[in-house]
Amino acid sequence: MRAIILDNEAVQALSHPDHAKHRVVVAHLAGAVTRRRRGAIVRTIVPTAVRVEAGWDRSAGSAAAINRFRAVDAVLDTTTANVGAEIVGRTGVSVADAHVGGTVRSLIAEDVVVLTSDPEDMVRVSAPKPIVAIRL
Repeated sequence: MRAIILDNEAVQALSHPDHAKHRVVVAHLAGAVTRRRRGAIVRTIVPTAVRVEAGWDRSAGSAAAINRFRAVDAVLDTTTANVGAEIVGRTGVSVADAHVGGTVRSLIAEDVVVLTSDPEDMVRVSAPKPIVAIRL
């Protein structure tokens, strides 16, 4: 099973077709769709703190294009908030980045890819869980 997690930059790129990184993110997600069609289990996940930071309101008409990728929300529940608080205390990253780390750590037995503008931070917040952080 593979999980593709979107950070703020990935959401921003998807939300704006004129964004310099739009095509790169779309290509990664199109690859996920192809793998699903071939029978692989691939989930696209966006932590809710990332959606807030990026301004992605799923109910807005302007979100129709990004909603088509069917990213699943990872909510900031009690357990993830506790992990996120530990991550912020240890690394000083933003709440959204800490939520990415908490989300990664909550995934059991998954190959995790994070689409990000800051792969070094994503590796730090995800530790000790190994991830593939793809720089956008």
